[in-house]
Amino acid sequence: MAVHRTRLELLWINKHERPRLEPRILIEEPKRSYPQGTQSAENRLIHGDNLLALKALEQEFTAKVKCCFIDPPYNTGSAFAQYDDGMEHSLWLGLMRDRLELIRSLLAPDGSLWISIDDNEAHYLKVLCDEIFGRRNFVANVVWQKRTSPDARLRLGDAHDHILVYAKNVDRLALNRVPRSDRQRKSFRNPDQDPRGPWASSDYSAQGYRPNQMYEIVTPGGATYRPPVGTCWKNTEEVFRSLVADNRIWFGKDQMGVPRRKTFLFEREDVAAWSWWDNGEVGHNQEAKKESIALFGAENAFATPKPERLLRRVLDIATNPDDLVLDSFAGSGTTGAVAHKMGRRWIMVELGDHCDSHIIPRLKKVIDGADIGGVSQAVGWAGGGSFRYYRLAPSLLEKDAFGQAVLARGYDERMLSEAVCKLQGFTYAPSEMIYWQHGYSTERDFIYVTRRQFSAAELLLLSEEVGPSRSLLVMCRAFSGNPAGLRNLTVRKIPREFRDNCEWGRDDYSFVNFRDGSMSAHVSPKI
Repeated sequence: MAVHRTRLELLWINKHERPRLEPRILIEEPKRSYPQGTQSAENRLIHGDNLLALKALEQEFTAKVKCCFIDPPYNTGSAFAQYDDGMEHSLWLGLMRDRLELIRSLLAPDGSLWISIDDNEAHYLKVLCDEIFGRRNFVANVVWQKRTSPDARLRLGDAHDHILVYAKNVDRLALNRVPRSDRQRKSFRNPDQDPRGPWASSDYSAQGYRPNQMYEIVTPGGATYRPPVGTCWKNTEEVFRSLVADNRIWFGKDQMGVPRRKTFLFEREDVAAWSWWDNGEVGHNQEAKKESIALFGAENAFATPKPERLLRRVLDIATNPDDLVLDSFAGSGTTGAVAHKMGRRWIMVELGDHCDSHIIPRLKKVIDGADIGGVSQAVGWAGGGSFRYYRLAPSLLEKDAFGQAVLARGYDERMLSEAVCKLQGFTYAPSEMIYWQHGYSTERDFIYVTRRQFSAAELLLLSEEVGPSRSLLVMCRAFSGNPAGLRNLTVRKIPREFRDNCEWGRDDYSFVNFRDGSMSAHVSPKI
């Protein structure tokens, strides 16, 4: 009898339909980079559809991103008002699935993904992420207290958002501890005037039974204690006596109390992060709104931004200085601004017009040291750094008057070479000395991209130049003769070689109507 193997998965309408993405190249616009003309900045701001941008980043940045924070559209109902509930969720899940798969490939082996979401889709998204990342790579569902008071419009006041945290590989994930909050520090006191400073005490008993930890303790005041039922002391008697000698056991002011272990503040300036984030520690919606008004003015402020302290907490836990941070739903640029102030490298992607109207002015203020709000003072930010601005290149192929796929007219020779290198899986690296070396896949395997047509004689001469120890893929408009006998050359025609590989000419994958292939309007995200 045949055994059918199944797996637990989330199903939705048209789940198995996937876009055939064109791996676009990125075009820098130096006038929008800052300072203008900068060439060395590793920080990148990309204007364009984020699914195409993630695909464009894949070749260069696979396994290099330490932390990805995204704040996608929450699918509260307004984005898909024209669809029924099943189609609405299907559209949103398809949107997220396609992006999350690319994000996973970009994450470093020790990297992590942090997704801000609310109750509308949080639980569907959790199951979707379990499929993509593996359930064992789920780290936590952080609950962020986003409000300072209940929402009176609801039957049960909405007080929190979720931040789902996933590791690329949980066995390699190492998260940082976080500084103690002022409220936590206040629990450390020094009633016995210990010269080592403030301390807090903890229970000296532990669950379980260990024969060598079941001794009797007599306090300096003469009281006698044994471990409570079902417990033992935390250490052996020998260790306990050494702790007493070092004044690390507290018996109360009268020296008659149950023994407690002292832990000094200087030993525990930081703590392991946990999944409840109080708004007093990481900010709230009102704080974020005030930050946005201070940056952009009341008329241009974002409706639902995230506070900078929230992003600082994420980056404190997930990254170290010089790590690479990605946000593919950049909104007003909060992630990049905070990453910049904290000495992290960053990549942000944004399709909306606010890429130019909000993000660029915000980053300029950060770089100039003119942004004194948010976390600037807390992290000691005084300005510096730079970023480079990119846009997605147009599609490589377009249709001519007869409906045939041809090379787009806007592509010059350099753009064509870079685009074909990316399509064919080669690293674009044109040689200044050898005209036919436009890119490479190995130390001896190269690619040559040209619009010219080759004769058989010209291919023979080219083969002799390449030599027997190297191989060359020639991508050209046309050729004559039979190059099969030239063992070091592979000759292919463009665009015929790749015209069926992708969905050419499509610039917006924001929301896809799977029923008729049309696209709805882009919905701006919230950061």
